[in-house]
Amino acid sequence: MIYLFYGPNELARSEAVAELRAGLPAEVADLNVSVLDGRKLTIEQLVAACEAHPFLAERRLVIVYDALKHSKAGKGREELRSYCERVPATCDLVFVEQEEVDRRHLLFTYLSKHGVVREFPLLQGAELLRWIEQRAKMLHATIEPAAAQRLVELAGNDSRLLANELAKLASYVGRNGKIDLRAVDRLVTDQQEQNLFAFLDELSSRRLGPALRGARALIEDGQAPPYVLFMLARQIRILLRVRQLLGQRRRADEIAAELNLKPFVVRKATEQARNFSLPELIHAHDRLLELDHAIKTGRIQAETALELFVVEMCQMPQEVGKR
Repeated sequence: MIYLFYGPNELARSEAVAELRAGLPAEVADLNVSVLDGRKLTIEQLVAACEAHPFLAERRLVIVYDALKHSKAGKGREELRSYCERVPATCDLVFVEQEEVDRRHLLFTYLSKHGVVREFPLLQGAELLRWIEQRAKMLHATIEPAAAQRLVELAGNDSRLLANELAKLASYVGRNGKIDLRAVDRLVTDQQEQNLFAFLDELSSRRLGPALRGARALIEDGQAPPYVLFMLARQIRILLRVRQLLGQRRRADEIAAELNLKPFVVRKATEQARNFSLPELIHAHDRLLELDHAIKTGRIQAETALELFVVEMCQMPQEVGKR
């Protein structure tokens, strides 16, 4: 089978990939999975990965990140589409796009007819509240409607962030417990946001020591390093959007409504965005994507990646952001 998973809901995309991986024998799963970077993908690499013989299993799984986004028009895309017709029956090929895709793309058209295409949008409104209720049940807890609504107000509609908060809340109320408004207000605070903003202040000022301490403080909040990197990337995206909307002379309340953010977050992000140039924010976001891929492919540990990002940002000359 050939799959295309795309859209901004990172948690849902990751869980769909994990479900495919779970279909492999656990004891040899790592030996039958190949992960490729679409930015550097060659047709030879893809063929080698797909046509390798499964080891003590019936199938292999090949996962390619952002191939559609980075494939070059013309011969490169045609070769990619052509090979999809020849992928061995012993291989499941999964294209994962972290953003929206151009539906006119040659490969999208082909996969829509001959593969499995799944879009993973961010959830909104009643659908998001139902997802929170279902997720709580998966964690052997229930959540009151008012508590679910408050959770959305505090954490937004990012499924990864919501899942982490729900896991924390379910642990707090215990098995078969009920998550109420009081529990949400007590546990889902703005402390992590405050620490994140403080960390970005140090980062934008190129203060290496305080910035490293700020990164470690985020980890000491109880979050794993991959999640800290995820929060950081999310905040950089917020700063990029806030900066863009400020350029359109939008008011703070309008920005909050459009980005589905709390007014406090928008006010603070407005101050924070002015500490970075636009090229600096773009560079930081791109570098975080690179490190995220390196973590997922096992080339670097998450905590090391976080510290490396801090060092690189603090040592980057101010002029880089002005190019």
